[in-house]
Amino acid sequence: MEKLGLIAEDTGKALKTLREITEERYSVIVRDAAIQRFEYSFEIFWKLLKEYLKVNEGIICNSPKSCFREAFNVKLLTEEETIKALEMTDDRNLTSHTYHEKVAEEIHSKIKDYYNFMNKVYQDMMEMLK
Repeated sequence: MEKLGLIAEDTGKALKTLREITEERYSVIVRDAAIQRFEYSFEIFWKLLKEYLKVNEGIICNSPKSCFREAFNVKLLTEEETIKALEMTDDRNLTSHTYHEKVAEEIHSKIKDYYNFMNKVYQDMMEMLK
């Protein structure tokens, strides 16, 4: 299987684990696990987008924000989705500060929405790859 297919498979698995944790009853342990799952789901998600843009559009991007902007330029993401992706990137960058209760709670409160966003884009990309 080519690299794009492998990354797509890993993205699907990561998103599944993220969805599962969002269905758990809240506790500090569940919150922290959700944040960690968000971190690795985000990482594989943007790398899937990076590889997709490279293979299908000939675009090289090397950071999450540049990939999201390029995805907007080729109409893979809407303006609203791009804004959400950039916000999600900022929140991902804050996850190293989750020892601050307020930061952890704020990020956790957005994870289900971020899951829904990443899963929608993922599903749309899988349709285009068929």
